[in-house]
Amino acid sequence: MRRLTFAILLLALPLRAGDLDDRVRAAGSDVEALQAIGPRALPALVREYARADEAQRTTLAATFYALGWKSAEVKDALMKDVHTPNADLRLQVQWALGRVSDDPAVIDTLADIMQNDPSPLFRDKAACALANDQIHLGEHQKVLLYARVIHALRDPKPQVRAIALQVLQIQTGQSKGYNPGAPPEAREKAVKAWERWLDEYAANW
Repeated sequence: MRRLTFAILLLALPLRAGDLDDRVRAAGSDVEALQAIGPRALPALVREYARADEAQRTTLAATFYALGWKSAEVKDALMKDVHTPNADLRLQVQWALGRVSDDPAVIDTLADIMQNDPSPLFRDKAACALANDQIHLGEHQKVLLYARVIHALRDPKPQVRAIALQVLQIQTGQSKGYNPGAPPEAREKAVKAWERWLDEYAANW
């Protein structure tokens, strides 16, 4: 009984920073093990990310995605790699950002990639991140997201118009009759319908 009580007391004691770092390092990318430690593991994970090579950062970005814990420190670390030429790392970072932050800068960055990146792949995957991975957004941030994506419906690139519509459909369940391949005047009519919808949506918040 005394041994059991002593063990319980040990578990209740706060871990020193070095002990916590050791536990996080031992957990590696094991999401369940990190969940058992809890969000206090994040500073140690950020330190690991800062000293890791690109392959290790790719794995850690995927780990941040899986954990889904909001953290300004993690967001700042990931943003440093959001334009890296390493495709695997960049994609994991794009997907992870919305699952660690509600910062409007993340929305702006992903929307800019979706619309302006030279690579169709990165544009498409940024749209996927906007559509599916913005889990911490409040209504004011959603207004910003919708505004940026509606703006992209006027883009001259057919792919951008198509993926922007997909984002809106996933986020809102609506299309407003917009067809990315329609003539410009038909597209503009639908875009104006989206803009009226956004004005009404924003007025409620």
